[in-house]
Amino acid sequence: MAKFAFGRWLRWCVVVGFSCLLLAGCGVNTSAGKTLRVATEPAFPPFEFQGKGGELQGFSIDLMNAIASSANFKVDFQSLPFDGIIPALQAKTVDAAISSITITQERAKTIAFSRPYFKAGLAIAIRADNQNITGFDSLKNKKIAVQIGTTGAAKAKSIPGVQIRSFDSAPLALQELSNGNVDAVINDAPVTLYAINTGNLQGIKIVQQLLTEEFYGIATAKNSPNLALINDGLDRVLKNGTYAQIYQKWFKTEPPSLPVKSPFEKQTKAGTPKILSSIGVILQAFPTLLQGALVTLQLTIISVVFGLIGGSLIGIIRLSHVAPVRWVARAYVDFFRGTPLLLQIFMIYFGLPAILQELGLTFSFDRLTAGVIALSLNSAAYIAEVVRAGIQSIEPGQTEAAQSLGLSSVQIMSYVIFPQAFRRMIPPLGNEFISLLKDTSLVSVIGFEELVRKGQLIIADNYRAFEIYVGVAVIYLCLTLLTSQAFSRLEVWMNPVKRRRKYDN
Repeated sequence: MAKFAFGRWLRWCVVVGFSCLLLAGCGVNTSAGKTLRVATEPAFPPFEFQGKGGELQGFSIDLMNAIASSANFKVDFQSLPFDGIIPALQAKTVDAAISSITITQERAKTIAFSRPYFKAGLAIAIRADNQNITGFDSLKNKKIAVQIGTTGAAKAKSIPGVQIRSFDSAPLALQELSNGNVDAVINDAPVTLYAINTGNLQGIKIVQQLLTEEFYGIATAKNSPNLALINDGLDRVLKNGTYAQIYQKWFKTEPPSLPVKSPFEKQTKAGTPKILSSIGVILQAFPTLLQGALVTLQLTIISVVFGLIGGSLIGIIRLSHVAPVRWVARAYVDFFRGTPLLLQIFMIYFGLPAILQELGLTFSFDRLTAGVIALSLNSAAYIAEVVRAGIQSIEPGQTEAAQSLGLSSVQIMSYVIFPQAFRRMIPPLGNEFISLLKDTSLVSVIGFEELVRKGQLIIADNYRAFEIYVGVAVIYLCLTLLTSQAFSRLEVWMNPVKRRRKYDN
């Protein structure tokens, strides 16, 4: 009995001993094997960009990989637009972000920053033939392009009489300058210098020294346990010379000294957002959002009118007996339905002026004109198919009866076929109008301040993405519901049978 008890006691000792060893092994480095989801916008060379093979490259990417290796964790880079990074950190859909994010007092109230990892500043870029702009003071009453949500955008707001055009990325802002649509760009100096030195943008120069002294930091959510891990890795690469090697690789010079701590390390946001606070944010933003909604409606109505005219003609041509004409119409429809609307907007607004300037012609687009052209051409392709289907839905006997009365082909189409077909087109045309109403949000990529862009500009100031996007969604919902009701009433009014039933009831 004693032997059995001793054996049982010995087994328990072995089990407890192994458990302690496992716990001790796990406790050596709790971050081993841990993977952090790190957000970045790969459109900011030489800090973050995609290489020829699609892989992420840049100073920030190399630095983050070195930090991860030093602190013994892995990195899963996730591409996000710059103005969506802070909302993603707040929602904790990513663990950290390294995207040349300047440490500011306002941002430090919303998210937490690592110790600074880069010293930067803003610079003014102008066209090489511009002799009027010599410094910041000469930007008064000028057109300035900026990247949305950046310190350059905030700096531009302090210029008297300035007209600001906001873009989703720095390359688009610089392309706007290259095309001659703005007078200057306020952007981070290293990025602008890189674009000039690599020869990717011709005819641009920088004036004046740095307007500001700024520091980039790696961002995390407030009270994130990952911040200490990132700071530990950053301290190590700064001390062991890895940071200097990466800096030398990308900037061909020795790195400057950096502060040990974030300048706004202890900033906290006043109060936790409550439901009443959220409603207040939405109500405060509503007047600005309604201004954007009016622009959205203007853009939609103009584009639909031109799209309806062009689509009707193309739809009729699609039924032509002349084969070459029919093939051209088919090619038009296939191209505009087969390529993304976003790409078409880029091609029209940025591509056409750049091509014409290469040919020695001075040409630039007004944003409203470019947006209307892109939306109208795209809408016409879809409306053309609606018109074609509507015409083909009319019984052939209608045409034969009209011909027997001596009507010409144009008269048959104008007085007999098209009026009947149009009644059948109203529901799909209503769908196209609603789709176009929502597709106007894509015009924001060229700096056009419609409803979505107005919301993005507000978020860039207050970082309350959820509340603002709820307000934007409510306005879109109201517009689509009103549009749906309007087309339903038009359908009843255009249909004699339904109209008679309505009056009878």
